[in-house]
Amino acid sequence: MQTYKAPLRDMRFVLHELIDAGQLAKLPGFEEATPDMVDSVLEEGAKLCEEVLLPLNRSGDEHGCTYENGVVRTPPGFKEAYKTFVEGGWLAVSATPDHGGQGLPELLSFVFDEMVCATNLGFGVCPLLSKGAMALLETHGSEQLKKLYLPRLADGRWSGTMCLTEPHCGTDLGLIKTKALPTDRGTYRVSGTKIFISAGEHDMSENIVHLVLAKLPNAPSGTRGISLFLVPKLMPKADGAPGARNGVTCSGIEKKMGIHASATCVLNFEDAEGWLVGEPHGGLRVMFTMMNAARLGVGLQGLGIGEIAYQSAVAYAKERRQGRALAGATEPAQPADPIIVHPDVRRMLLTQRALNEGARALGYLVALNIDLARRHPDADKRLECDEFVQLMTPIVKAFFTDCGSLAANLAVQIHGGHGYIREHGMEQLVRDSRIPQIYEGTNGIQALDLVGRKLGQNYGRLLRRFFHPAEAFVADNKDVAGMAEFIEPLAKGLERLRNATLSLAGRAMADPEEAGAAATDYLKLFALVSVGYMWARMAKVALEKRGEADAFYDTKLKTARFYFSRLMPETGSLFATVMGSKKSLMEMTADEF
Repeated sequence: MQTYKAPLRDMRFVLHELIDAGQLAKLPGFEEATPDMVDSVLEEGAKLCEEVLLPLNRSGDEHGCTYENGVVRTPPGFKEAYKTFVEGGWLAVSATPDHGGQGLPELLSFVFDEMVCATNLGFGVCPLLSKGAMALLETHGSEQLKKLYLPRLADGRWSGTMCLTEPHCGTDLGLIKTKALPTDRGTYRVSGTKIFISAGEHDMSENIVHLVLAKLPNAPSGTRGISLFLVPKLMPKADGAPGARNGVTCSGIEKKMGIHASATCVLNFEDAEGWLVGEPHGGLRVMFTMMNAARLGVGLQGLGIGEIAYQSAVAYAKERRQGRALAGATEPAQPADPIIVHPDVRRMLLTQRALNEGARALGYLVALNIDLARRHPDADKRLECDEFVQLMTPIVKAFFTDCGSLAANLAVQIHGGHGYIREHGMEQLVRDSRIPQIYEGTNGIQALDLVGRKLGQNYGRLLRRFFHPAEAFVADNKDVAGMAEFIEPLAKGLERLRNATLSLAGRAMADPEEAGAAATDYLKLFALVSVGYMWARMAKVALEKRGEADAFYDTKLKTARFYFSRLMPETGSLFATVMGSKKSLMEMTADEF
């Protein structure tokens, strides 16, 4: 069965002992975000996720959303869970108090979202999109739109979507055909079809706010001609209450392999009234505010699935008896030993654990930097933190979701035949974990973003936001007692990453296909080294505190050793691949495939 208890001890370790989340309470507006308050909020969030969302996960998958005559109904219990969720203020943890939010750090919302994704990914899709819509409107919306829409998004009465993809185009948004015609009222009439729209229609909120990419008349070709429009499902009345139906309808929901509890809709816009957000033809830049937030949120989906897959696999491995330990029976009075005694089972469990805990540390560091970039009084520090977030966004999205899928598949393998059938819920995790690798830009697109945009941005300045602190950590700790087994492989990984970066940057300038051929392997190389940096930092804290009564620190050191001895060595093969040429990929003609 699916087993999950929020890993609060590890979360507190990362927040308070590793990245010093307490520093946020010194920033303007975050004075209440003390460690005690953060812990208290997370404990309550864990109860909600464990007691309300987790029990609905399997039933939501089996029942799924239903569609009839333009109406989408969520699985039984979801409306009630959503009501509990929004009444508790969980949708607006980090939203601005000016519009009904709690004004707490994004980091706190980030940690809570991991728990939501772990316990019920289908439920969590809708709040994720609403948060992204709030962030976009807060940054780019007019005062009129903010006043009307933000309070209703914040309290959950209304929910949000992002409408990008069309039947003939996915990532290549310059090909969109949706049109927006100006009216004499200062609004626009939006017409077109959008597909794969998560939470595009449902029965949990009383209204849905669609953020739609479309083109104005005589717009420039390609992405330079895209504008963004806010299109409500129901037109607001003078008092703000939802009124008549706008010209947007759901013509069907996709029959998906996973995340059945979240409707993926086909939306038809027929002269739907909308409002311009941002400048004409500047819609893609505006939408990136929501897209980047969504990419980090999707990364959390991978982390959440990885955690529930690990916990479920551990519970099964301790109970399932099969065979004997290779060194001799551990429980001779029983007919067989639990399978957790077998080295290969431990390899799979430790792979899940080391990747989850390493990703958690890196992800929370990214979230901390989001808050510092927004609130730190020093402008140079804000820039530094923002550029670190920019650099890490494609890594969080791609690597975390790849790890989540890996963890889910390992959970099936550990369960054996019981993992392949529905009863234990592991096959659901495999199906659910597959889409985060695709939506919000496939992981291959994330790799191209890292190589094609982030490497050369501002003359490589974004890269220095990672390399400088990581290399300084190596220099400062190479002679610290007990740290050699962690520092030496980290130093090797950093050297490989630096050399691969220099080589790839030079080759890509001469031939863009060289960048494309190496991008996915380069991103994974960067991710393994980044997570290795976090593991070395965690090992240092654990070494300093392992004399305490808490066995947590000894366990942390053992997991760190596994990461550096069993996972970090892959940087060697990735380095060799990145340093190779495009030839083996590109020399075949299309007809030869």
